[in-house]
Amino acid sequence: MKNQFTLNVKTPCQEKFNQFKTTKNGGFCDSCKKEVIDFTKLSASAIANYFSNKNTQNTCGQFKANQLITYNAMPQSRKRFSLVGGFGLACLTLFTISIVQAQDTKNQTNNSKTIVTKIQDSFIVKGNVSDDLEAIPGVNVVLEGTDIGTITDFDGNFEFPQKLKKGDVLVFSYVGMASKKVKIENKTSAANISLNMQLDTVIIMGEVAVKEVYKSKRKK
Repeated sequence: MKNQFTLNVKTPCQEKFNQFKTTKNGGFCDSCKKEVIDFTKLSASAIANYFSNKNTQNTCGQFKANQLITYNAMPQSRKRFSLVGGFGLACLTLFTISIVQAQDTKNQTNNSKTIVTKIQDSFIVKGNVSDDLEAIPGVNVVLEGTDIGTITDFDGNFEFPQKLKKGDVLVFSYVGMASKKVKIENKTSAANISLNMQLDTVIIMGEVAVKEVYKSKRKK
């Protein structure tokens, strides 16, 4: 499992961010003599990536209240993951093709109208989930009314683990973002899903505390 961490601002700063001198990533605070990162415009995945891959000790930032949550840490080597993931996807594709071929053979052998009709009325649904800036990894994709689901990979892609039929509803959810329900009409109904940040006008600024809440253990 991926490591997780929680962001928190223990002592909110009373300075006015809009009075800071503008910098590349936010503004410069004359009081503490450091740059204050403006995280309010970043997506959840961008924030997770920032705190996963940088030395974030003594980082000061400005956040929306709903951004101070638990995040999944991003992988250190994305290329390696993509290679392994690609290999796994290739294996899964071959396995799926084998299943479909086996089902077609069975249908031809049995000549059962009931089975053929059922296969024709159901289909595999897959797609990509993103926000206004980039793809979102770790989005929960669940069939409404059940506990059947999957999550998006590090490129925001998903393939639902079972065939769906017209009228089924998929629920897309991610921490800090508004959930979205999508009614399935065909196999491309969820091809491109866009999630938006939850509206929250409360802004919190100060030194960021990063607390690891889960760490995967390797067997020695």
